[in-house]
Amino acid sequence: MSWLLLAACSGKSNKADLGTYETLTDANVVEQLTKFGQENPETKVTISTSMGVIKVRLYKDTPLHRANFVRLAKMGFYDNTIFYRVLRDFMIQGGDTRERKIKTDKYGVPSEVKPQYFHKRGALAMARYDDEFNPKRLSSSHNFYLIQGVVHNQESLDDIAQSKKITFSPEQIKAYTTIGGVPSLDTKYTVFGEVTEGLEVIDKIANVPVDPNDVPVQDVFMTVEVEE
Repeated sequence: MSWLLLAACSGKSNKADLGTYETLTDANVVEQLTKFGQENPETKVTISTSMGVIKVRLYKDTPLHRANFVRLAKMGFYDNTIFYRVLRDFMIQGGDTRERKIKTDKYGVPSEVKPQYFHKRGALAMARYDDEFNPKRLSSSHNFYLIQGVVHNQESLDDIAQSKKITFSPEQIKAYTTIGGVPSLDTKYTVFGEVTEGLEVIDKIANVPVDPNDVPVQDVFMTVEVEE
């Protein structure tokens, strides 16, 4: 299956070698991603997986995260990587290989948490280390996740709001009580896009058999292509 995914992207022309881009560090990441984002304004990407296709719209007003994701996709960074952590009714996480040997620049992306973007079903967000090790809440340079979640009732949301000290907006309440999501993650991680097609693919991946470490027993591969 990995060969098929590689073959599927071989005709694309928007991929570039790592050497094409400036090395990113914590010191220059804002400057370089801002510049890259201005030169690469795309907001639509396609995540082709071995279980189906997921189309995503990236938010323009999370510019650093949008630019970072587009940059990695154009580099071909995500090609032939896997969803290496899967939690049913929660999320699917990708951006690495089973051996965790992917090499990338050593940097974090400054937080762009915005109240209008939250962890509803189909949300795209970047993972990060816990506050204890990451007090600035910098996002991972490359590890992302897509939300499956579950539908909540008002009582459940009230409990989460109290325990996590979160105030949910009417929009959040409507989303979480209709399409579902993972409200307990709100305000902690940067949501920078949402699925426009392929929610059923998230469900398929979220329901695959996993080992005790939540790694799928059979690899679920992906490639990521920038569309427009």
